[in-house]
Amino acid sequence: MNVEAEPTALEWQSYLGEGVVRLPRKRVTADLVIRDEAGRILLVDPHYKLGWDLPGGMVEVNEAPHLAAARELREELGLDRTPGQLLVVDWIPPHEPWDDILAFVFDGGTLTGDQAADIRLVDGEVTAYRFCEPEEARRRLLPLVSARLDAALEAQRSGAISYLYRE
Repeated sequence: MNVEAEPTALEWQSYLGEGVVRLPRKRVTADLVIRDEAGRILLVDPHYKLGWDLPGGMVEVNEAPHLAAARELREELGLDRTPGQLLVVDWIPPHEPWDDILAFVFDGGTLTGDQAADIRLVDGEVTAYRFCEPEEARRRLLPLVSARLDAALEAQRSGAISYLYRE
């Protein structure tokens, strides 16, 4: 870019675009804490990873995390819900084979009995779902996800968003 003259809008946009290409990108996930009327937590069993998980998944390019959580819920379980309050932001450091990840967890509210009965396995990514008491959920989840669930439950109680990270 010519620094002696005022850059044109096109020159400035091109200059900024070159910098954007070199900036790091992050992987982002978005999950939901959903309960049934008895207060049990909805878990899913994805076929492509170990352990059970909270409903949700990967955020697509240029997609807002709360919209990704709603999309994943629709695609995997056939549920149409609007995510509520953000409960947790969790930074996960690089771990094989992944770069670092930002995980968002939103309040998914409570399903009525009729809504819970409408759950269906839609796209084949999830092989099962189950409503679990918190203690059972902790046993089924990997430690990383269990810690995220505990932070989300505390955020629901306190009203304060949790930020988690590991070194």
